Amino acid sequence: MKLDQLQHLAAIVEHGSLRAASRRLQLPQPALTRSIRALEKDLGEALFLRETTGMVLTAAGRRFHVRASAILHEARRAREEMAQCSGDDRGTVVAALSIMPHMGMLPHSMSVFRQRYPRVQLNLIEGLFPDVERGLREGAIDFYIGATPRATPASGLTIEHLFDNTRAVVCRKGHPLAASRTLKSLADADWAITAVDYNAEDDIDRLFDSHGLPAPRVQLRVRSAMSIMVALASTDLLAMLPVQCSEFPLIRDALHIIPVRETLPAPAIVQIRRPDMPLTPAAEFFADVLRRNGPQSATGKTLRKAPLSS
Repeated sequence: MKLDQLQHLAAIVEHGSLRAASRRLQLPQPALTRSIRALEKDLGEALFLRETTGMVLTAAGRRFHVRASAILHEARRAREEMAQCSGDDRGTVVAALSIMPHMGMLPHSMSVFRQRYPRVQLNLIEGLFPDVERGLREGAIDFYIGATPRATPASGLTIEHLFDNTRAVVCRKGHPLAASRTLKSLADADWAITAVDYNAEDDIDRLFDSHGLPAPRVQLRVRSAMSIMVALASTDLLAMLPVQCSEFPLIRDALHIIPVRETLPAPAIVQIRRPDMPLTPAAEFFADVLRRNGPQSATGKTLRKAPLSS
């Protein structure tokens, strides 16, 4: 088994056919075919089904692709770590961030990272843990910083509590409810929600119920900071966003924070990563910069770190 064979397999999976993978790799199609056949012979398993529409992984192929992807990503990290340690500051950092880090941590971190690693490509994914768990496990994503997942993931990842958090009620400037001071006075409004996990509507229902209020009318569900900003600025919808949104220029200039008296808890912010895959110097630096630009723990205690159990 050779590394280039794994790269060939990954390219076929990504592009869906021998022809497309051949173009992407700039490798003649017969050579790519021989490479995959040799890999299948070595493994004693067929990895692909050859169909008229393209190449589809077999059940064995799907299992092997997970392992192959992890090997390829770790090989990339190994090359980049050696280069960065020797002063050749190039490579790639892939980080997954939920809405709160995008608004409250990233704006203060980008320039610091770019000054230190101007030649490192930064790939950012906006999402929640369920969206990016597979990428973390396969090594495609270096780390996740964002809302704590409600369901504890299976073993194989490390979770580190960064800080507790709260939310604020946000609306467009000039909203008829902008002067409200209690959650009760907002109970009849239409709401947009940003997903905390795949049961996002339950989250806001529980919050209202904790204050003795009926469940709000949810008219919009989004998983993107841009989507929620556009929706709030152009409608009379309300939303609960991380309290750090008040410092985010794009929101501060277009939207309004309704100062309700109630405390609106939000999921704690955590960092999740694979403990068996050390971060490259650039990835470690970016994670550290993000952490240093986040709020301090509400308790003032040292950040906690513990393995996730199955």
